[in-house]
This record gives sequence, structure tokens and C-alpha cells, in this order.
Amino acid sequence: MLVSSVLLHFWGNPLVDDFFQSRWLPLFLDLVQKGRAAEAEAEFEKLLGGLHVKSAIAELLKLERGEEVDAVKLSDLFFGHYFRVVFIGSSLFALQQLSGINAVFYFSSTVFKGAGVPPDLANMCVGIANLSGSIIAMILMDKLGRRVLLLVSFSGMAASMSLQVTAASSFASESGALYLSVGGMLLCVLTFSLGAGPVPGLLLAEIFPSRIRAKAMAVCLAVHWVINFFVGLLFLRLLEQIGPQILYTIFATFCLIAVAFVKKNVVETKGKSLQEIEVALLAPE
Repeated sequence: MLVSSVLLHFWGNPLVDDFFQSRWLPLFLDLVQKGRAAEAEAEFEKLLGGLHVKSAIAELLKLERGEEVDAVKLSDLFFGHYFRVVFIGSSLFALQQLSGINAVFYFSSTVFKGAGVPPDLANMCVGIANLSGSIIAMILMDKLGRRVLLLVSFSGMAASMSLQVTAASSFASESGALYLSVGGMLLCVLTFSLGAGPVPGLLLAEIFPSRIRAKAMAVCLAVHWVINFFVGLLFLRLLEQIGPQILYTIFATFCLIAVAFVKKNVVETKGKSLQEIEVALLAPE
């Protein structure tokens, strides 16, 4: 009965609730679908005691139908128990866009045209770099971990932006500037697809508890697309007003900020259960 008492004491705690959703809901539904509802009730009675079987089963049935047991308010994501994980997710998507990757994607054809590369060949080179990075990320994701890929990716993007800054400086010859610019652009696409591109979406699904996942993902994606819009809208204007050297320096700075942010705030989720990740990220209520 000690286990029952502990579970009942923490009933309603997000970690315990998510444990029941991920561990007991599939088991309960499996028994019910096999016509063994009585056995399911007996197992719950052993775990929680006879007085609480009906309420526990009622909650699991609500979850199975997609109903919220305790609805999480949007304000809870910004000021409550879940603020840290929402802050991490939103910041990752914000830094992803402020790294300058979309400026690279949107205006790569202009850079390649200046280097005398035909548009079809330019698009092919960008596509190959993107695909190559994605395949490498797929292979290494569960070997090196999400955090390592993010660090390597943002560091590589900072290096690629440094090449763009050098290409825009007076130190590089005209031909050298073109090679640096094209090389920096391809390196940026490659390193982005290694981690900064694919990892945030995967990481968010792992760090968000199931009860807030839908709303939290909506907030993070809203941040993503708003910043994406403004980067695309303002890039050419800023390029004309402050010049490529300062603009690419700003992008490189955001990449370095992303490296520092990942080191400080992102936990490695490789090989960890959802419950272990939540314990590491969520402070007790």
C-alpha cells in the first residue's frame, strides 16, 4: 500500500499524470480491447486501491477519447510550471531563423549568378548540400545525440557566415570573394541541415509533456514563422543600408549565441525516457 499512497499523494502532478498516460493508457486499452476489462480493473485496484479504481479508469478513458483531464491555459506556458521548456523551444526556433539560413536559401541564386554558375546547377548544388546534411544527421542523431548535433551545426553556420564576412571585405580579391561566398553558402546549408534544421522539431516533441504539447508547439511555430517573415522581408533592405559585412556579422553573432544557449539550456535526450527528460527540465510545482 506504500506505492498506492505515494501515487495518490502526487496524483495531479504533471510528471505522474504523464507517466500514467504513456505507461498505463496503452496497457489498459489493450486489455479492454481483448475483452479483459475486469483484469484491467483488478490491476488498477492493486496499484491504487479499490476506492480510486473508477476515477483512474474514467481519466484514462477521457485521454483515450482525446479529452483533457486538466486543461492547460495558454498563460501557464508563459508564467507557470512549463515556462522553461516553452522558452527553450521558442528560443531554438528563433535562433534557427536569426542564424540567417533563410536569407541564404532565398537569395542563393543571386550569389551563384554573380559567380557565373547557371541557375539549374546552383539549385542542384544547394539541394545536394541540404540532402547530404540531412542524411548525415539521420545517421548520427541517435549516435551522437541531439545536443551535439545542435552545437556542431550552429558552430559550422557561424564559420560559414565568417566566410561571407571575409568575402565582403576588402582583403579578398574579386575571384577569391566569389569562391568564399559560394563556399560559405554551401557550408551554411550543409551545417544547417546537420542539426539546426531537423533537431528543434524533434527535440520539442521530446521535451514537451503530452498535456501541453499541442499548445506549446503552436507557440514555438508561431515564433518560427513570424521571425522567418521578418528576416525575408528585411534582408535586402538591411543589405543595402548596412552592407553585407555587418549583416553577415550579425548572423554569425546569432549563431554563436545559439551555441552558448544550447550549452546552457538544452539537455541531451538521447536514450532517455520522457519521464527522465521531464524530471530534468521541469521544476517541482
